Amino acid sequence: MAERAPFNVLDPAAAGDAQRRGSDPRELDRCMEQMLSYIYASLPNYPLYLGQQFHAAGAGPDRADRISRLPRDLRRDIVSRLPVKDAARTAVLSWRWRTLWLSTPLVLVDAHLLPKGQDFPPTYSTNSQPITAAVSSILEAHPGPFSCVHLICSRMDSYRPQLARWLQLFAAKGVHDLVLVNRPLPLDLPLPATVFTITTLTRLYLGLWKLPGTAALRGASFPHLRELGLLFVQMEPGDVDYLVARSPVLEILNILGCVKGLRLRLVSQSLRCVQIAASIMENIAVVKAPCLERLILHGSYKRGGGLCTRVRIGDAPKLHAFGYLKPDQVLEIRDTIIMPGIKATTTSMLTSVKILSLTVRFGVRNDVKMLPTLLRCFPKLDRLHIMSKRCDKPTGNLSAKFWEESGPIENVVSRITVMSLREYTGEPGEVGFLEFFFQSARVLKTAIIVTANPIHTPFLKDVAFNKASKSSRNMASKSCKKCFVGSTGPEGGQVLDFKTGAEFSIPDPFCVFEVLTRF
Repeated sequence: MAERAPFNVLDPAAAGDAQRRGSDPRELDRCMEQMLSYIYASLPNYPLYLGQQFHAAGAGPDRADRISRLPRDLRRDIVSRLPVKDAARTAVLSWRWRTLWLSTPLVLVDAHLLPKGQDFPPTYSTNSQPITAAVSSILEAHPGPFSCVHLICSRMDSYRPQLARWLQLFAAKGVHDLVLVNRPLPLDLPLPATVFTITTLTRLYLGLWKLPGTAALRGASFPHLRELGLLFVQMEPGDVDYLVARSPVLEILNILGCVKGLRLRLVSQSLRCVQIAASIMENIAVVKAPCLERLILHGSYKRGGGLCTRVRIGDAPKLHAFGYLKPDQVLEIRDTIIMPGIKATTTSMLTSVKILSLTVRFGVRNDVKMLPTLLRCFPKLDRLHIMSKRCDKPTGNLSAKFWEESGPIENVVSRITVMSLREYTGEPGEVGFLEFFFQSARVLKTAIIVTANPIHTPFLKDVAFNKASKSSRNMASKSCKKCFVGSTGPEGGQVLDFKTGAEFSIPDPFCVFEVLTRF
């Protein structure tokens, strides 16, 4: 009998505890591993060179050491871009390098301190003690400041004294970019309040912690913080509001995996991008955010199938990209609750939104009935992206006749130039929408139809492809380029890529697809 493979995340004690509670430890291990994979994929990049070694690249034909003769500032810049082990080793190159490491802002990523032969991510059997000891030694030895510190490999519950000391050093010596991820379990490990006294932070990402009480958050001060990420962090209503209020230059707010029921009341003079993924959302209110350009809500869930998420847009004059909005969510624009058939007025429209993404269950009549009203609320729309979502209990498909009776929609007729439909399977509701859209959109330049992955969603691909082709025969736009492609990704697409969504050089954050395979 073959020996059972060890758990990847759970240690034996946690696995035994799960079994005593009647849970399957292997299923729990898979969930924890998936959670960590989401967190690691959501973390920001660090500014290090990880390419090939230079060897003697800096030496001329006479083997002279030309790199060491570079100006000191250039050599410091080289050291600052090396993994911490390599940066420290430069001290043995020559007398010119000896003091550079200690005078250079440190980049410390504990994944680079894993034992030889240990791949990332570490498993439960990885011995964290050497990593923790190395981190402590480096932080004590280096005078600071620290330009970037990513600590993502340790089970912090086992090293609370060391963590407390690290945070003291960060506050005393100055850290700009800080990522702290606690490898589970427990999932509710209290985050030391010291982290909220590090006033030099420009970026902060926290993963798998429980935020401290209100008093600690009220005492927070982040005068330079521009980016905040909270990944599977347990928090109380109002906690995020406190953090935003104490971050006067915050531009990017990312939240992943809030399972308690997220309530946000956004008041900020600086926020430009808010992204929330894989979370239970109850109430998202944009009260006053004059600089907000992107509001991206991806993979939201209802607690126990209860009340729908309420999304209220108050004062957000620069909101440009908005999604992934669901027809069954309660959308309130200023003081108007948007309902099917409501007449669009100047107070119930968002004229700043040029890019809209919707998640629609075409097999649910109420979802489809809401679509014409939603589209009329965004009269200046240039790009429309729709994610088709499967439903467990279809209530009937609405055909092209429904759209004819709904009357013309001005932005579809004369403004929208790009339209995409993802997770398409050829169901009647999808085809009816495509027929209406193609026959109405006079200025459409690009139409992208992405079928679902048949591995996860069984359907007849050839039949769906033929239906989409027929729906585009009588297009109002004769110059439209049509692209029919097939998805190779998971059902519903990948988890939201925070890096893409907050990259303002990418004009359309919803038009970045996973790897696609052409028919």
